[in-house]
This record gives sequence, structure tokens and C-alpha cells, in this order.
Amino acid sequence: MEPTTRTPWHFCIAPMLDWTDRHYRYLARLMTLHARLYTEMVTTGALLHGDVSRHLHFNPTEHPVALQLGGSDPSDLSKAAVLGAEWGYDEINLNVGCPSDRVQNGSFGACLMATPEVVAAGVRAMQASVDVPVTVKTRVGIDRSDTFDAFARFIDIVAGQGGCAVFIIHARKAWLDGLSPKENREIPPLRRDFVYRIQDSFPELTFVLNGKLETLPEMQTELAQVPGGIMIGRAAYQHIDWLRFVDQMLFDHSAPIPTRSAVVQEYRAYMLQAFESGTPMPPLLKPLLTLFNGLPGARAFRRHLSEQGPKRKTDIHVLDEALALIPDPDTAVSAELEWRCSSPHAVPHAMVDQKFG
Repeated sequence: MEPTTRTPWHFCIAPMLDWTDRHYRYLARLMTLHARLYTEMVTTGALLHGDVSRHLHFNPTEHPVALQLGGSDPSDLSKAAVLGAEWGYDEINLNVGCPSDRVQNGSFGACLMATPEVVAAGVRAMQASVDVPVTVKTRVGIDRSDTFDAFARFIDIVAGQGGCAVFIIHARKAWLDGLSPKENREIPPLRRDFVYRIQDSFPELTFVLNGKLETLPEMQTELAQVPGGIMIGRAAYQHIDWLRFVDQMLFDHSAPIPTRSAVVQEYRAYMLQAFESGTPMPPLLKPLLTLFNGLPGARAFRRHLSEQGPKRKTDIHVLDEALALIPDPDTAVSAELEWRCSSPHAVPHAMVDQKFG
């Protein structure tokens, strides 16, 4: 696909509770300049009645970055979207995919698929209040309402009545009763065919595919099928190292690939700034834990950060000491990285050795 035809959602990192906080997003941006980043879900109540700065503050280098909201009341969604736009977010995304009991009790998340008119009203209210794109992240169905016709009806109403033009589709249905959120990410079968079919049914809309995309070659294949874009979830934190190859493999083959050392040194400078604003070390270290997975010294690296970080809360030497435990930080290639980047082939060492430009 030529760069001129790419949508802003060509490659996205999903909103993930307890993971995609501003520290994770800053580290991800050091690895890929082009990924579209998303916050953790923030409820409208948390924004309208809580600490707005704690929820919405982010580093300008994170752009493009989207705010995901959880809620169903049009007035509250409108007010929360205005706050997001005022803070500088590039997109407001509505969560219509989370199946947790807590979210259902708040009458939002995946249960809203049963009431597309409510979703449409919320989207319409937000669009009337902000100039940035308002998008919806949803499933392909819920419980026994899991036919393609039911899915298409939901899209038709939210697009037609709400004006939504961009849908991010987690290509599984959600069971609202009987499965945990974790099980809902694994047990319902993938239905990527629903995404292929829905974009044929609504060619004027943009659809983004989410759901168990694990390797860059697989992502390249799916982008040929779903030109609207792809969104990556668990793979983006379980082994964060492969994000260094996204820009070259999915955007521009001449893009430089940052070395692990360059990434860590820039993140180290970010940590020092965060200390000055009162941020303790543990949440800053969490995004780094999987950077060296599969390399010699990785286990000792993780153990040192986990043990010493909580004790020495603003001592940057904790990171320096952990890094000294990795004997070959830039040229070593783990089996996981080979699989993520070029399965079933090995990662070319020329790619790994390129410097951060």
C-alpha cells in the first residue's frame, strides 16, 4: 500500500487497562514514530468528578494519541470529550467492547452493543462538541446476538444515526455472563471474516481490525485485507522489543530501527524528568520489563528492577545496574523477536544493527 493511501489508523496500539499509561506510551513512541497510541479507558465519571490532570496529562511526543472513554450518557460523554480535546488528544474513542462486570454495572462497554441507538446518541453528542475524530471500538457481537446481520445492524445505526465514520473491531464476540475479561479475549473464536464482510457492506466507512495479531508478517497480510488499519493489544506489551521494527516493516522500508540502548537512554532521561515531578520509580520501570525478554541476562534484569525499584524510588542507578546485567543489548536476537518480525525466517542482523536516526 502506498503511503498516500494509509489512514491515520494504519497501525494502532490498543487501549489496555493497567498497561497503556503515559509511561508505556512514551516508551512505545521511542520505538515507533508512526503508531497511533491509545490511553487506558477513562470513565466519564472519573473525568467529570475526579482528578482531570491525573487522567489526561501526557507528553507531547506521544502524538498521535487518542483518549478512550467509557460511558453511555450523551451529556457526560460530550463534556468528557471536550476535556479530551482541550488537553490535546487527537481522537476520542468510545469503548463498546469491554465485557467486565464493573463496566456492565456502569451501563457501558460491550453491553452497549444491545442498544446501538444509545451508542449513536453518545457519538452524535461528542461529534457536536469536538473537532477531532470520534471513533468506536466494539466487538462483532454479544452473547447469542452474534450473527453478521446483527453486527451489520449495529454498524448501520451507529454510522447512520450517530455519524461515526471509524470503527475499531475486536473480531470476537463477548460473553457478558460466564466469562472473565481475560477469557473473553481468548475463548470466543476469532471472526475476522466479519470485518472483511462489514467493510464490503459499508465501503464509505473505515474499519480497523483488532484481535490476536502477533507477527509483523501477519500484520502486513491483514493490512492488505483491511486497508483501514490494524490494532495490536497484548503483543504490544508481552514482548515490547518488536515495536522497534514497526516503522520499517509497516510504513517505510528505509526507516531507521532504534537500538535497544538508544531507546533505554532516552527513556532514562524521561525518568529523571518524571522524578522531578514526583513520579516514583515502579510505574516508570514497568514498561521496560519485557524489553530484553529472551536475551542473556533478561531474568536478572527484571529481577533487579522489581526488587530494587520499590526500595530506591528515585535512584536512577537502579536502571543502570540492571542494564549492566545484559551483556549484549543491541546485537542479540531472541527467538521471540525472530518470530514476531519475520517468522519463520530469522531477523536480518543488518536490521538489528541499525542505529537510532
